[in-house]
Amino acid sequence: MALVDSDLTRDLVRARIQGRQSDAAGAAFKGILVACLVTVLAALVALLISVAPAGLDVFSTRGLSDFLLRPFSVRPDKAGVYQGTVGTVTSAVLVAVIAFPMGVAAAVYLEEYASDNWFTRLVNLVIRNLAGVPAIVYGLLGFALFVNGPFSSLTGGTTLLSTGLTLAILVLPIVVITSAEAIRAVPASLREGGYGVGATRWEVTRTLVLPNAMGGMLTGTILALARALGEAAPLFFMGAKTSIFSGGDWFDLRGDFTALPMIISDWSTRPATKWNGNTQAAILVTLVLVLGINTVGIVLRNHFDKKR
Repeated sequence: MALVDSDLTRDLVRARIQGRQSDAAGAAFKGILVACLVTVLAALVALLISVAPAGLDVFSTRGLSDFLLRPFSVRPDKAGVYQGTVGTVTSAVLVAVIAFPMGVAAAVYLEEYASDNWFTRLVNLVIRNLAGVPAIVYGLLGFALFVNGPFSSLTGGTTLLSTGLTLAILVLPIVVITSAEAIRAVPASLREGGYGVGATRWEVTRTLVLPNAMGGMLTGTILALARALGEAAPLFFMGAKTSIFSGGDWFDLRGDFTALPMIISDWSTRPATKWNGNTQAAILVTLVLVLGINTVGIVLRNHFDKKR
């Protein structure tokens, strides 16, 4: 004898599918999600409204190319963000080249090779705690290691190379965490199928696990780059310039440098009547640059998802 009336069960399922029975808890949760989305979008719109008019006015008055291609200057009508853009893009490339392979390798080892014991659980706990450490602490660490420490002869002290290495260490926990979660989300049945046909652990990892986890890994890299590009605190310890200097050429890793967050921080402290428009314009350039890098990452992620 059936424990539950089949007709009653069928009617309940049909009612849920057709939406005849209200789900108060589900509706409330959906409302909370929509409210969070609206709040985030409202904050973004408010930021754009506050910076766009003055920034666009600078672009229209001076010309976009003039503002983007001019170096530092003590005159607001001549100051540009060329050197800051070079420093930001170069540091982003360094972060991606250093943090992504190391973070993925660490995640693969922890999820696919390391056994579940007290040591690996401790490592995971430390990594998750490091992801929440303030950026200024990483700035102090970078100064102690790369500017005035054992690796200063390699990096050249206060250089772009020191900045890239410091920012890579800053975002490395994020890359490890997101990559590990992406690997963990790959169905275990794929691994079992690979082992069932005689594949080795490395073959299963290379041909099944990594291709299916690549989208999530790239998402983690995008988040890491977005954080790295917006950090100004470590730049103070790395010696980023806030005044006129020579150099700042593309991929000059051992020369003087600056970055867009440093320019924004410096210009925001200068007289608003003269520099306010330049500050807003630099913020817009930074937003476009971050969105552009994120777009590249999203396109790559979608490519790997379709390929999968």
